[in-house]
Parts: sequence; structure tokens; C-alpha cells
Amino acid sequence: QVQLVESGGGSVQAGGSLRLSCAASVYTNCMAWFRQAPGKQREGVANINTGTGTAVHAAAVAGRFTISQDNAKNTVYLQMNSLKPEDTAMYYCAAGATCRSLGPYEYNSWGQGTQVTVSS
Repeated sequence: QVQLVESGGGSVQAGGSLRLSCAASVYTNCMAWFRQAPGKQREGVANINTGTGTAVHAAAVAGRFTISQDNAKNTVYLQMNSLKPEDTAMYYCAAGATCRSLGPYEYNSWGQGTQVTVSS
């Protein structure tokens, strides 16, 4: 399995920004960000095909969050702008063979998570 290490979480006020990073131990074709709030199911936030650069963002974050990559570093980023209290969650990086969907079952490697807290 791919080893994934996230960083960059923290606490911010509504309207603020954070950038998450995820470093992978090896190159993988698809990397993604998920989040899970207490009592809620894990939901896909965005994924990126690291070969083509094609990215998909969930409707809840489109226009505010941007996933990007640095293939030289096997690293993906999640730039989060205009943060809202409802964005508060544990954010997880994931890796998989394809970017067919943002369903968690598509991904077989997961990071340990980084907490994002947005206060109103």
C-alpha cells in the first residue's frame, strides 16, 4: 500500500483559508481528499488524476476548494478558501488506481487525517 502523510490542518475563522498537503510514498494514478465530520459519513471532496491533471470537485466545495498536484514530490494539495463552519471535519488523503468516482470504496490507501476547524 501507498503511505500517505497529511499536513496543514488547523483552526480558522469563517471566510479564512487553509492549504492541506498530502505526500505519497510512491506515485499513484489517482489521489483524493475526503472529509468526515462527527456523526456523519465520510464524503469525497475532490480527486485528481495525477497523469492527466484532471480534477473533480464535489458540489459542496466547488468554487471554494481546489485540488492540485506536484508530481515531482508525489504530493497533492487542497487549497480551501472561503471556509464555512460546515467545512469542519477530519480531512483524509486517499490514493487509488482510478479516479472513477469520489466514493471511498474506490481508494485503497488512506492517510491518518488532519483536523480542520472553522469557527463562526
